[in-house]
Amino acid sequence: MTGIGPVEAGADTLLRPPLAPAPPVPAARRRTTAALAALAVTALCVPGLTEPRPPAEAPPPWPTQVIDFRYGGATPAPHGDGALSFAVLLSGEEDEPVTVEDITQPSVALSLTAEPEPPFTVRTSSAQKTIITVHVRDCGKVQRNAGLPFLDVTLRNKRAIQQQSFILGSGYPDDLTAALQRACPHNSP
Repeated sequence: MTGIGPVEAGADTLLRPPLAPAPPVPAARRRTTAALAALAVTALCVPGLTEPRPPAEAPPPWPTQVIDFRYGGATPAPHGDGALSFAVLLSGEEDEPVTVEDITQPSVALSLTAEPEPPFTVRTSSAQKTIITVHVRDCGKVQRNAGLPFLDVTLRNKRAIQQQSFILGSGYPDDLTAALQRACPHNSP
């Protein structure tokens, strides 16, 4: 076909009867169909939302739960000035290393030093010997009986930083009392 003109019907296009209009769908049926479609989509999505997630990794234990402080006995004082030097045995109990940030004691009459000097790290399942030396700063304020002396220790690991007071026991109070009486003989009973 060439030229300009109206479009004419092709062969066999006028022989069919016209289609009847579709009857209207009731509103209730539309709502039911929409609800079923929404339910189908939800059924496809929910299994992904309700699948169990792998459990979260447990946090590491607190530093004070995985380190042990034990009195290791008196050792010769490095300067011979009446100070008490003693060993503390530190050991880790878990796979988490713990860093000893600081070691102090509460008496204003005493000071202490530690070797190795904090901070130092105590490794897993290993014992580390630390030498602590207690120096008398003021004999007038020294207690005559050490009673239950303790060390304040600051510990750190991946989980937290904690301060803990350790009572060493097993000979430490007696050794400390004897050293204090030697350093300050006028305070002896």
